Amino acid sequence: MRKFIISIDAGTTSNRSILFDLKGKPVFSSQKEFTQYFPKSGWVEHNPEEIWRTTVKTLKDVIQKAKKLRGEILNIGITNQRETTVLWDKRTGKPVYNAIVWQDRRQEEFCAKLRKQNKDTMIFNKTGLLIDSYFSGTKIKWILDNVPKAKKLMSSNQLLFGTIDSFLIWRFTKGKVHATDATNASRTMIYNITSNQWDDTILKLLKIKKNILPEVKDCADDFGQTHSSITGKSIPINGVVGDQQSATIGQCCFEPGSLKSTYGTGAFVLLNTGSKKIYSKNRLLTTIAYRINGKTTYAMEGSIFIAGAGVQWLRDRMKFFNKASQTEKIVKSLKSNNDIYLVPAFTGLGAPYWDANSRGVLSGITRDTSPKEIVRATIEAVAYQTHDLFEAMKHDGLRPKIVKVDGGMVMNNWFSQFLSDVVNVKVLRPKVQETTALGAAFMAGLHIGVYKSLKDISRNWDVDKKFSPKMSRKLRSALLEGWIKAIKRTLIH
Repeated sequence: MRKFIISIDAGTTSNRSILFDLKGKPVFSSQKEFTQYFPKSGWVEHNPEEIWRTTVKTLKDVIQKAKKLRGEILNIGITNQRETTVLWDKRTGKPVYNAIVWQDRRQEEFCAKLRKQNKDTMIFNKTGLLIDSYFSGTKIKWILDNVPKAKKLMSSNQLLFGTIDSFLIWRFTKGKVHATDATNASRTMIYNITSNQWDDTILKLLKIKKNILPEVKDCADDFGQTHSSITGKSIPINGVVGDQQSATIGQCCFEPGSLKSTYGTGAFVLLNTGSKKIYSKNRLLTTIAYRINGKTTYAMEGSIFIAGAGVQWLRDRMKFFNKASQTEKIVKSLKSNNDIYLVPAFTGLGAPYWDANSRGVLSGITRDTSPKEIVRATIEAVAYQTHDLFEAMKHDGLRPKIVKVDGGMVMNNWFSQFLSDVVNVKVLRPKVQETTALGAAFMAGLHIGVYKSLKDISRNWDVDKKFSPKMSRKLRSALLEGWIKAIKRTLIH
């Protein structure tokens, strides 16, 4: 009988369930998009009930497929959009407010207040994070301050907080398990990454009671079992990892110095720093890469808020094309970018700028400018932003020699080559593109002994295509000079 592991990939724009064989190859996948809500400028929300419904639907599809293949499902791994915040009533299981998404900027004013109170250093040293409305802690505070029911429930010990993984686990186990893993906890801005515990000082500062918080477990651990009324038969949940850390595991970046860059809705560069926490002097984040058997491995991270979301904007708002896959043909049809730059600061700028108030800028346009140039400028911007992160890492004394890439955008060969040219580093694209989902499956497999070690997991990684820098130094410098000017225009807004 064939044996499988299911990975639930609860993303920012869609939920997927993927059936993996034990060699890490995807066998079947089911995906459902869900609604994005933008109630005010800079606000982004999801409906937790819709997230739940789409997750269950995709999971049932995959279970059905495994039955048809006469296979045995060993267990489930969950990976999720990080920082996105849900608060719900412990008795009814109903959310008290929509999920506030990681991209949401509504707490910028509150963050500015914390910075004025000189809380930056304390929070950075404890959590590895900069004060920003990106992280869950400030989102929890907003709900507690603005939804009267939430504060009331917290006072009577009836309120629960979770990132999407915790919410799904709680629902799947019918309220038996309220847990998260160390990687998701490390993105909340209320978790101490040295002591590996929720931080009392920060909780007091944000007026958050500890009783609403989930238990923090290893990435490969026992997270309970799905209730048979949901999945037909109870299935153990044994792997939980935040999406960017999960892609790091899926890319087998287990050695200190190894690096992956994921191009999904946003883009995220993670560099494994081993058991050492390296605090950036250039506004990058220090985070937990994974925690296995109680042992923590750290990473340095750079976050770009808009990557694939820019392509989505071109497709859905600007109506420049019908399918994202058409972008490669469009960008290839132009000989150059004609000095057009688009800085996609639609929800502010992430690392290394951390400017929540900046907004998108399109510069260099003339009467001759067509949608093609704007499409190309949007794609190029992702490579330029990656270059900015690499520069910050270099200033911190870290020089990556190879980049392992994944995510929807890297299937565009033109983009992958342009990225290699701009960052001036060899780019490797793996055979299995579903690296985010794969990381959670690997952790679930590790917990039950399907894989004996991280080294054992690494044997399943294969390269699909290599991209080496081909651009002249002169052209690279000219293009980056134009980008720097465009960024400056964005930052003065």
